Amino acid sequence: MTDAKTIAFFPEAAFGPALNSVGIAQACQARGHTPVFLTDPGMATVYAGYGFPEHLVNMSEPMEPEQMAKYWSDFINGHIPNFNKSPFEQIPNYVKDCWEAIVDTAKWAEKDLPGVLDRVKPDVVCVDNVVLFPAIKRYCQEHGKPWVRIISCSENEIEDPDIPPHLSGCGEADTACHDAFRARFNTVIGPIHADFNAFLAGCGEKPYPLGQFFETSPHLNLLLYPEPVKFKRREPLDPVRFVYLEGCVRQEAAYEIPAFTAHADAPLLYVSFGSLGAGDTGLIQRIIDVVAGLPLRALVNVGDYADSYGAPPGNVHLASWYPQPSVIPQVDCVIHHGGNNTFTECLYFGKPAIIMPYVWDGHDNATRVAETGHGLKMHRADWTAEQLAAAIQTCLSDRTMAARLAATSAHMQSRRGTETAADAIARLL
Repeated sequence: MTDAKTIAFFPEAAFGPALNSVGIAQACQARGHTPVFLTDPGMATVYAGYGFPEHLVNMSEPMEPEQMAKYWSDFINGHIPNFNKSPFEQIPNYVKDCWEAIVDTAKWAEKDLPGVLDRVKPDVVCVDNVVLFPAIKRYCQEHGKPWVRIISCSENEIEDPDIPPHLSGCGEADTACHDAFRARFNTVIGPIHADFNAFLAGCGEKPYPLGQFFETSPHLNLLLYPEPVKFKRREPLDPVRFVYLEGCVRQEAAYEIPAFTAHADAPLLYVSFGSLGAGDTGLIQRIIDVVAGLPLRALVNVGDYADSYGAPPGNVHLASWYPQPSVIPQVDCVIHHGGNNTFTECLYFGKPAIIMPYVWDGHDNATRVAETGHGLKMHRADWTAEQLAAAIQTCLSDRTMAARLAATSAHMQSRRGTETAADAIARLL
Protein backbone atom coordinates (compact mmCIF):
# COMPACT_ATOMS: atom_id res chain seq x y z
CA MET A 1 0.00 0.00 0.00
CA THR A 2 1.16 3.57 -0.68
CA ASP A 3 1.43 6.16 2.08
CA ALA A 4 -1.95 7.60 3.10
CA LYS A 5 -3.24 10.12 0.56
CA THR A 6 -6.22 12.47 0.45
CA ILE A 7 -8.70 11.43 -2.23
CA ALA A 8 -11.39 14.01 -3.03
CA PHE A 9 -14.65 12.76 -4.52
CA PHE A 10 -16.88 15.26 -6.32
CA PRO A 11 -20.06 13.47 -7.46
CA GLU A 12 -23.08 15.03 -9.09
CA ALA A 13 -25.68 16.19 -6.56
CA ALA A 14 -27.87 13.13 -7.02
CA PHE A 15 -28.08 9.90 -5.03
CA GLY A 16 -26.98 7.56 -7.85
CA PRO A 17 -23.54 9.09 -8.45
CA ALA A 18 -23.20 9.97 -4.76
CA LEU A 19 -23.66 6.42 -3.51
CA ASN A 20 -21.47 4.98 -6.25
CA SER A 21 -18.64 7.23 -5.03
CA VAL A 22 -19.35 6.16 -1.44
CA GLY A 23 -18.67 2.55 -2.44
CA ILE A 24 -15.32 3.49 -3.99
CA ALA A 25 -14.45 5.70 -1.03
CA GLN A 26 -15.12 2.83 1.38
CA ALA A 27 -12.64 0.65 -0.50
CA CYS A 28 -10.04 3.46 -0.60
CA GLN A 29 -10.45 4.02 3.13
CA ALA A 30 -9.89 0.32 3.78
CA ARG A 31 -6.50 0.74 2.07
CA GLY A 32 -5.51 3.45 4.53
CA HIS A 33 -6.27 6.52 2.42
CA THR A 34 -8.39 9.52 3.47
CA PRO A 35 -11.47 10.04 1.28
CA VAL A 36 -13.25 13.39 1.51
CA PHE A 37 -16.31 14.61 -0.36
CA LEU A 38 -16.85 17.91 -2.12
CA THR A 39 -20.61 18.40 -2.20
CA ASP A 40 -23.39 20.77 -2.99
CA PRO A 41 -25.17 21.82 0.22
CA GLY A 42 -28.27 20.00 -1.01
CA MET A 43 -26.44 16.69 -0.44
CA ALA A 44 -24.85 17.70 2.87
CA THR A 45 -24.94 15.00 5.58
CA VAL A 46 -25.24 12.17 3.01
CA TYR A 47 -21.50 11.47 3.06
CA ALA A 48 -21.11 12.30 6.73
CA GLY A 49 -23.64 9.55 7.34
CA TYR A 50 -21.06 7.11 6.00
CA GLY A 51 -18.31 8.67 8.10
CA PHE A 52 -16.64 10.87 5.45
CA PRO A 53 -15.68 14.57 5.83
CA GLU A 54 -17.69 16.98 3.68
CA HIS A 55 -16.61 20.26 2.09
CA LEU A 56 -19.42 22.39 0.65
CA VAL A 57 -19.36 23.75 -2.90
CA ASN A 58 -22.38 25.77 -3.99
CA MET A 59 -23.52 24.49 -7.38
CA SER A 60 -26.54 26.78 -7.59
CA GLU A 61 -27.80 29.94 -5.96
CA PRO A 62 -27.63 29.33 -2.19
CA MET A 63 -31.02 28.46 -0.69
CA GLU A 64 -32.38 27.23 2.59
CA PRO A 65 -32.85 23.42 2.61
CA GLU A 66 -36.63 23.82 2.45
CA GLN A 67 -36.33 26.12 -0.56
CA MET A 68 -33.98 23.72 -2.31
CA ALA A 69 -36.30 20.77 -1.69
CA LYS A 70 -39.23 22.76 -3.07
CA TYR A 71 -37.19 23.83 -6.12
CA TRP A 72 -36.44 20.24 -7.09
CA SER A 73 -39.94 19.07 -6.25
CA ASP A 74 -41.37 21.78 -8.50
CA PHE A 75 -38.86 20.93 -11.24
CA ILE A 76 -39.82 17.26 -11.27
CA ASN A 77 -43.55 17.81 -10.85
CA GLY A 78 -43.45 20.31 -13.70
CA HIS A 79 -41.88 17.69 -15.95
CA ILE A 80 -44.07 14.70 -15.06
CA PRO A 81 -46.15 15.24 -18.25
CA ASN A 82 -42.90 14.91 -20.24
CA PHE A 83 -42.04 11.56 -18.63
CA ASN A 84 -44.46 9.77 -20.96
CA LYS A 85 -42.65 11.08 -24.04
CA SER A 86 -39.99 9.26 -26.02
CA PRO A 87 -36.33 10.21 -25.53
CA PHE A 88 -36.44 12.07 -28.87
CA GLU A 89 -39.52 14.01 -27.77
CA GLN A 90 -37.89 14.91 -24.44
CA ILE A 91 -34.94 16.72 -26.04
CA PRO A 92 -36.60 20.17 -26.30
CA ASN A 93 -38.10 20.05 -22.78
CA TYR A 94 -36.61 17.87 -20.03
CA VAL A 95 -33.20 17.29 -21.64
CA LYS A 96 -32.81 20.95 -22.62
CA ASP A 97 -33.78 22.15 -19.14
CA CYS A 98 -31.39 19.71 -17.52
CA TRP A 99 -28.44 20.82 -19.64
CA GLU A 100 -29.16 24.46 -18.86
CA ALA A 101 -29.15 23.59 -15.15
CA ILE A 102 -25.99 21.47 -15.49
CA VAL A 103 -24.07 24.28 -17.21
CA ASP A 104 -25.18 26.62 -14.43
CA THR A 105 -23.75 24.21 -11.83
CA ALA A 106 -20.33 24.45 -13.48
CA LYS A 107 -20.49 28.24 -13.40
CA TRP A 108 -21.57 28.36 -9.76
CA ALA A 109 -18.96 25.78 -8.68
CA GLU A 110 -16.20 27.94 -10.15
CA LYS A 111 -16.88 30.48 -7.36
CA ASP A 112 -16.23 28.08 -4.43
CA LEU A 113 -14.26 25.19 -5.88
CA PRO A 114 -10.82 26.83 -6.20
CA GLY A 115 -10.78 27.82 -2.53
CA VAL A 116 -12.06 24.42 -1.38
CA LEU A 117 -9.38 22.60 -3.37
CA ASP A 118 -6.67 24.85 -1.94
CA ARG A 119 -7.88 24.06 1.60
CA VAL A 120 -8.33 20.31 1.12
CA LYS A 121 -5.14 19.84 -0.93
CA PRO A 122 -6.22 16.50 -2.44
CA ASP A 123 -3.68 14.16 -3.99
CA VAL A 124 -6.26 13.09 -6.58
CA VAL A 125 -9.74 14.36 -7.49
CA CYS A 126 -12.45 11.94 -8.66
CA VAL A 127 -15.29 13.62 -10.56
CA ASP A 128 -18.60 11.91 -11.34
CA ASN A 129 -20.50 14.34 -13.52
CA VAL A 130 -21.34 15.04 -17.15
CA VAL A 131 -19.79 18.53 -17.31
CA LEU A 132 -16.28 19.95 -16.90
CA PHE A 133 -15.42 21.91 -13.77
CA PRO A 134 -12.41 23.96 -14.93
CA ALA A 135 -11.14 24.55 -11.38
CA ILE A 136 -10.39 20.84 -11.01
CA LYS A 137 -8.28 20.64 -14.17
CA ARG A 138 -6.50 23.85 -13.22
CA TYR A 139 -5.73 22.68 -9.66
CA CYS A 140 -4.41 19.32 -10.85
CA GLN A 141 -2.26 20.87 -13.57
CA GLU A 142 -0.80 23.49 -11.24
CA HIS A 143 0.00 20.97 -8.48
CA GLY A 144 0.99 18.01 -10.63
CA LYS A 145 -1.93 15.88 -9.39
CA PRO A 146 -4.05 13.44 -11.39
CA TRP A 147 -7.81 13.62 -11.78
CA VAL A 148 -10.19 10.76 -12.38
CA ARG A 149 -13.47 10.75 -14.28
CA ILE A 150 -16.11 8.35 -12.95
CA ILE A 151 -18.88 7.39 -15.38
CA SER A 152 -21.72 6.08 -13.25
CA CYS A 153 -24.30 6.51 -15.99
CA SER A 154 -24.45 4.27 -19.05
CA GLU A 155 -21.09 3.71 -20.74
CA ASN A 156 -22.38 5.50 -23.85
CA GLU A 157 -21.70 8.73 -21.96
CA ILE A 158 -18.35 8.20 -23.73
CA GLU A 159 -19.40 8.42 -27.37
CA ASP A 160 -18.52 6.04 -30.20
CA PRO A 161 -19.84 6.11 -33.79
CA ASP A 162 -21.22 2.55 -33.51
CA ILE A 163 -23.12 2.76 -30.23
CA PRO A 164 -26.35 4.56 -29.30
CA PRO A 165 -25.92 8.20 -28.26
CA HIS A 166 -26.25 8.91 -24.56
CA LEU A 167 -29.87 9.46 -23.37
CA SER A 168 -31.34 8.21 -26.66
CA GLY A 169 -32.73 4.83 -25.60
CA CYS A 170 -31.93 3.58 -29.12
CA GLY A 171 -31.21 -0.07 -29.80
CA GLU A 172 -27.58 -0.95 -30.45
CA ALA A 173 -28.16 -1.71 -34.13
CA ASP A 174 -30.76 1.02 -34.85
CA THR A 175 -28.46 3.46 -36.62
CA ALA A 176 -31.36 5.50 -37.99
CA CYS A 177 -32.42 6.19 -34.40
CA HIS A 178 -28.81 7.11 -33.52
CA ASP A 179 -28.57 9.62 -36.36
CA ALA A 180 -31.95 11.23 -35.73
CA PHE A 181 -31.29 11.65 -32.01
CA ARG A 182 -27.81 13.12 -32.48
CA ALA A 183 -29.05 15.62 -35.06
CA ARG A 184 -31.98 16.78 -32.93
CA PHE A 185 -29.88 16.93 -29.75
CA ASN A 186 -27.20 19.09 -31.37
CA THR A 187 -29.80 21.47 -32.83
CA VAL A 188 -31.61 22.01 -29.53
CA ILE A 189 -28.52 22.09 -27.33
CA GLY A 190 -26.54 24.36 -29.68
CA PRO A 191 -27.19 27.68 -27.84
CA ILE A 192 -26.50 26.10 -24.43
CA HIS A 193 -23.29 24.59 -25.75
CA ALA A 194 -22.15 27.94 -27.17
CA ASP A 195 -22.76 29.56 -23.78
CA PHE A 196 -20.74 26.80 -22.08
CA ASN A 197 -17.86 27.23 -24.50
CA ALA A 198 -17.85 30.97 -23.72
CA PHE A 199 -17.59 30.09 -20.03
CA LEU A 200 -14.72 27.68 -20.77
CA ALA A 201 -12.88 30.40 -22.69
CA GLY A 202 -13.18 32.70 -19.68
CA CYS A 203 -11.54 29.98 -17.59
CA GLY A 204 -8.67 29.51 -20.04
CA GLU A 205 -10.04 26.23 -21.46
CA LYS A 206 -10.32 25.25 -25.10
CA PRO A 207 -13.84 24.93 -26.57
CA TYR A 208 -15.50 21.53 -26.88
CA PRO A 209 -17.02 20.17 -30.11
CA LEU A 210 -20.79 20.60 -30.43
CA GLY A 211 -22.62 18.20 -28.12
CA GLN A 212 -19.65 17.60 -25.80
CA PHE A 213 -19.62 19.09 -22.30
CA PHE A 214 -16.84 17.04 -20.69
CA GLU A 215 -13.74 15.13 -21.70
CA THR A 216 -12.17 11.88 -20.63
CA SER A 217 -9.39 12.08 -18.09
CA PRO A 218 -5.84 11.70 -19.43
CA HIS A 219 -5.07 9.78 -16.22
CA LEU A 220 -7.93 7.38 -15.39
CA ASN A 221 -11.59 6.82 -16.25
CA LEU A 222 -13.76 4.44 -14.22
CA LEU A 223 -16.90 3.04 -15.88
CA LEU A 224 -19.57 1.41 -13.74
CA TYR A 225 -20.82 -0.70 -16.65
CA PRO A 226 -20.33 -4.50 -16.51
CA GLU A 227 -18.84 -6.64 -19.27
CA PRO A 228 -21.99 -8.70 -20.05
CA VAL A 229 -23.90 -5.62 -21.22
CA LYS A 230 -21.06 -3.62 -22.80
CA PHE A 231 -21.49 -2.17 -26.28
CA LYS A 232 -19.26 -3.21 -29.16
CA ARG A 233 -17.27 -0.09 -29.99
CA ARG A 234 -15.70 0.82 -33.31
CA GLU A 235 -12.89 2.51 -31.38
CA PRO A 236 -12.00 0.32 -28.35
CA LEU A 237 -11.10 2.14 -25.15
CA ASP A 238 -7.55 1.82 -23.83
CA PRO A 239 -7.84 -0.68 -20.93
CA VAL A 240 -5.08 1.10 -18.99
CA ARG A 241 -6.89 4.43 -18.97
CA PHE A 242 -10.49 3.12 -19.07
CA VAL A 243 -11.31 0.62 -16.34
CA TYR A 244 -14.67 -1.14 -16.27
CA LEU A 245 -15.73 -1.69 -12.67
CA GLU A 246 -18.29 -4.45 -13.29
CA GLY A 247 -20.67 -2.56 -11.01
CA CYS A 248 -19.71 -0.71 -7.85
CA VAL A 249 -21.86 -1.88 -4.94
CA ARG A 250 -21.41 -0.05 -1.65
CA GLN A 251 -21.67 -1.62 1.80
CA GLU A 252 -24.92 -1.04 3.68
CA ALA A 253 -26.28 -2.21 7.01
CA ALA A 254 -28.24 -5.47 6.99
CA TYR A 255 -31.95 -5.21 6.22
CA GLU A 256 -34.60 -7.46 7.72
CA ILE A 257 -37.65 -8.07 5.53
CA PRO A 258 -40.73 -6.83 7.43
CA ALA A 259 -43.67 -9.08 8.25
CA PHE A 260 -46.59 -9.00 5.80
CA THR A 261 -50.16 -9.73 6.78
CA ALA A 262 -51.01 -11.16 3.34
CA HIS A 263 -49.18 -13.65 1.09
CA ALA A 264 -46.42 -14.01 3.68
CA ASP A 265 -44.50 -16.62 1.68
CA ALA A 266 -45.10 -15.22 -1.83
CA PRO A 267 -42.38 -13.93 -4.19
CA LEU A 268 -41.03 -10.53 -3.16
CA LEU A 269 -40.77 -7.44 -5.39
CA TYR A 270 -38.78 -4.29 -4.82
CA VAL A 271 -40.20 -1.14 -6.45
CA SER A 272 -38.17 2.06 -6.64
CA PHE A 273 -38.10 5.00 -9.03
CA GLY A 274 -35.31 6.88 -7.28
CA SER A 275 -35.44 10.06 -5.25
CA LEU A 276 -36.75 12.11 -8.19
CA GLY A 277 -39.08 9.53 -9.69
CA ALA A 278 -40.75 9.09 -6.30
CA GLY A 279 -42.59 12.30 -7.10
CA ASP A 280 -44.70 10.44 -9.65
CA THR A 281 -47.06 9.13 -7.00
CA GLY A 282 -49.73 8.28 -9.57
CA LEU A 283 -47.50 5.69 -11.24
CA ILE A 284 -46.43 4.15 -7.95
CA GLN A 285 -50.04 3.94 -6.73
CA ARG A 286 -51.01 2.12 -9.93
CA ILE A 287 -48.30 -0.48 -9.29
CA ILE A 288 -49.42 -0.87 -5.67
CA ASP A 289 -53.00 -1.42 -6.84
CA VAL A 290 -51.87 -4.17 -9.24
CA VAL A 291 -49.70 -5.91 -6.63
CA ALA A 292 -52.57 -5.77 -4.12
CA GLY A 293 -54.50 -8.23 -6.28
CA LEU A 294 -51.66 -10.67 -6.93
CA PRO A 295 -50.06 -13.46 -4.84
CA LEU A 296 -46.96 -11.34 -4.29
CA ARG A 297 -45.28 -9.15 -1.69
CA ALA A 298 -43.68 -5.79 -2.43
CA LEU A 299 -41.31 -3.31 -0.80
CA VAL A 300 -42.10 0.10 -2.32
CA ASN A 301 -39.84 3.14 -2.07
CA VAL A 302 -42.03 6.26 -1.84
CA GLY A 303 -39.27 8.78 -1.09
CA ASP A 304 -40.48 11.99 0.51
CA TYR A 305 -44.08 11.37 -0.54
CA ALA A 306 -45.30 8.92 2.12
CA ASP A 307 -48.17 11.27 3.00
CA SER A 308 -49.55 10.84 -0.53
CA TYR A 309 -50.59 7.25 0.19
CA GLY A 310 -53.22 5.70 2.39
CA ALA A 311 -52.76 2.52 4.37
CA PRO A 312 -51.07 -0.03 2.07
CA PRO A 313 -52.59 -3.45 1.38
CA GLY A 314 -51.37 -6.34 3.52
CA ASN A 315 -48.86 -7.53 0.91
CA VAL A 316 -47.20 -4.12 0.41
CA HIS A 317 -44.70 -2.31 2.65
CA LEU A 318 -43.96 1.39 2.08
CA ALA A 319 -40.82 3.23 3.20
CA SER A 320 -39.10 6.51 2.38
CA TRP A 321 -35.78 4.77 1.77
CA TYR A 322 -34.32 1.28 1.55
CA PRO A 323 -30.64 0.23 1.72
CA GLN A 324 -30.73 -1.24 -1.79
CA PRO A 325 -27.55 -3.36 -1.67
CA SER A 326 -29.00 -5.12 1.38
CA VAL A 327 -32.52 -5.39 -0.04
CA ILE A 328 -32.03 -6.49 -3.67
CA PRO A 329 -30.27 -9.79 -2.77
CA GLN A 330 -33.40 -10.80 -0.85
CA VAL A 331 -36.03 -10.07 -3.52
CA ASP A 332 -37.17 -11.99 -6.60
CA CYS A 333 -37.78 -9.14 -9.06
CA VAL A 334 -37.17 -5.38 -9.19
CA ILE A 335 -39.32 -2.72 -10.86
CA HIS A 336 -37.36 0.50 -11.32
CA HIS A 337 -36.67 3.57 -13.44
CA GLY A 338 -33.36 2.49 -14.97
CA GLY A 339 -30.97 4.47 -12.80
CA ASN A 340 -27.51 3.06 -13.30
CA ASN A 341 -26.91 2.04 -9.69
CA THR A 342 -30.14 0.04 -9.52
CA PHE A 343 -29.47 -1.30 -13.02
CA THR A 344 -26.04 -2.64 -12.07
CA GLU A 345 -27.10 -3.79 -8.58
CA CYS A 346 -29.78 -6.00 -10.13
CA LEU A 347 -27.15 -7.52 -12.42
CA TYR A 348 -24.65 -7.87 -9.57
CA PHE A 349 -27.14 -9.82 -7.47
CA GLY A 350 -28.66 -11.69 -10.43
CA LYS A 351 -32.18 -10.28 -10.13
CA PRO A 352 -34.53 -9.76 -13.10
CA ALA A 353 -35.72 -6.21 -13.61
CA ILE A 354 -38.69 -4.53 -15.22
CA ILE A 355 -37.45 -1.07 -16.19
CA MET A 356 -40.01 1.68 -16.71
CA PRO A 357 -37.78 4.61 -17.74
CA TYR A 358 -38.86 8.20 -17.56
CA VAL A 359 -35.75 10.32 -18.29
CA TRP A 360 -31.99 10.48 -18.82
CA ASP A 361 -29.98 7.23 -19.01
CA GLY A 362 -32.95 5.23 -17.75
CA HIS A 363 -33.97 4.99 -21.42
CA ASP A 364 -30.56 3.56 -22.36
CA ASN A 365 -30.57 1.04 -19.52
CA ALA A 366 -34.14 -0.09 -20.21
CA THR A 367 -33.28 -0.83 -23.82
CA ARG A 368 -30.04 -2.54 -22.82
CA VAL A 369 -31.58 -4.78 -20.14
CA ALA A 370 -34.10 -6.05 -22.69
CA GLU A 371 -31.75 -6.53 -25.65
CA THR A 372 -29.22 -8.43 -23.53
CA GLY A 373 -31.87 -10.67 -21.96
CA HIS A 374 -31.47 -9.54 -18.34
CA GLY A 375 -34.98 -8.19 -17.89
CA LEU A 376 -37.86 -6.37 -19.55
CA LYS A 377 -38.53 -2.85 -20.76
CA MET A 378 -41.98 -1.32 -20.28
CA HIS A 379 -43.38 2.11 -20.97
CA ARG A 380 -43.82 3.87 -17.65
CA ALA A 381 -47.52 4.58 -18.17
CA ASP A 382 -48.83 2.75 -21.23
CA TRP A 383 -49.63 -0.65 -19.70
CA THR A 384 -52.57 -2.50 -18.24
CA ALA A 385 -52.77 -4.40 -14.97
CA GLU A 386 -52.77 -7.64 -16.95
CA GLN A 387 -49.63 -6.66 -18.86
CA LEU A 388 -47.74 -5.76 -15.68
CA ALA A 389 -48.81 -9.01 -14.01
CA ALA A 390 -47.62 -10.95 -17.07
CA ALA A 391 -44.27 -9.14 -17.08
CA ILE A 392 -43.72 -9.95 -13.41
CA GLN A 393 -44.58 -13.59 -14.04
CA THR A 394 -42.09 -13.71 -16.92
CA CYS A 395 -39.33 -12.38 -14.68
CA LEU A 396 -40.17 -14.94 -12.00
CA SER A 397 -40.36 -17.95 -14.32
CA ASP A 398 -38.12 -17.41 -17.37
CA ARG A 399 -35.34 -19.98 -16.95
CA THR A 400 -33.21 -18.64 -19.78
CA MET A 401 -33.24 -15.18 -18.21
CA ALA A 402 -32.46 -16.68 -14.79
CA ALA A 403 -29.46 -18.57 -16.16
CA ARG A 404 -28.12 -15.46 -17.90
CA LEU A 405 -28.53 -13.40 -14.73
CA ALA A 406 -26.78 -16.06 -12.65
CA ALA A 407 -23.81 -16.05 -15.03
CA THR A 408 -23.64 -12.24 -15.04
CA SER A 409 -23.88 -12.11 -11.25
CA ALA A 410 -21.06 -14.64 -10.84
CA HIS A 411 -18.90 -12.67 -13.28
CA MET A 412 -19.48 -9.33 -11.51
CA GLN A 413 -19.11 -10.65 -7.96
CA SER A 414 -15.81 -12.30 -8.83
CA ARG A 415 -14.37 -8.88 -9.70
CA ARG A 416 -15.69 -6.50 -6.99
CA GLY A 417 -15.94 -3.12 -8.68
CA THR A 418 -15.21 -1.06 -5.58
CA GLU A 419 -11.93 -2.93 -5.09
CA THR A 420 -11.02 -2.55 -8.78
CA ALA A 421 -11.63 1.21 -8.55
CA ALA A 422 -9.61 1.59 -5.34
CA ASP A 423 -6.71 -0.37 -6.83
CA ALA A 424 -6.72 1.77 -9.99
CA ILE A 425 -6.74 4.99 -7.96
CA ALA A 426 -3.94 3.63 -5.73
CA ARG A 427 -1.82 2.98 -8.82
CA LEU A 428 -2.16 6.66 -9.77
CA LEU A 429 -0.92 7.63 -6.32
